[in-house]
Amino acid sequence: MDGSGTTIRHIQADEVEAFRRIRLEALRTEPSLFASRYEDWAALSLEEWRNRLNEPVFIAFQDGEPVGITGLLRQRSSKMVHRATIIMVYIRRSLRGTGLAGKLLSAVADHARDIGILQLELFVSAENPAAIRFYQREGFSEIGRIPAGVLEEGREIDDVMMARRLVG
Repeated sequence: MDGSGTTIRHIQADEVEAFRRIRLEALRTEPSLFASRYEDWAALSLEEWRNRLNEPVFIAFQDGEPVGITGLLRQRSSKMVHRATIIMVYIRRSLRGTGLAGKLLSAVADHARDIGILQLELFVSAENPAAIRFYQREGFSEIGRIPAGVLEEGREIDDVMMARRLVG
């Protein structure tokens, strides 16, 4: 399978089931890559899933099937409203290396620019060097680390903080 023939959409509340399917797939198949746990999300009511769509969520579809996801969490403080955090990044394993992740990131960055975001930020596991390299290729720079940012099965894993300016 390759990344051709995929569409990327900013989904709305009526597409909550596609959101639920791809998010739970991500947490089930790659649990060590996320700060959230599958069990926490699986227990959410349909209403709680819809409420999570109050923030922009983008899904990549191939043949109508969700195969990738990312979201954008904008800062709320008036002094920080120019910043947003990229969250929930996942591409189905069979589509990694096809360019789909870059397309998904571009869709989110374009939307962020359109709503006045000047800086994108993200956190990535220090134990995910492939993702760190991907973000560096996409113009992100490491701006810091949170020691023991995540506890995974009793292990402390650093979170790498990265940022990318969208202007100037």
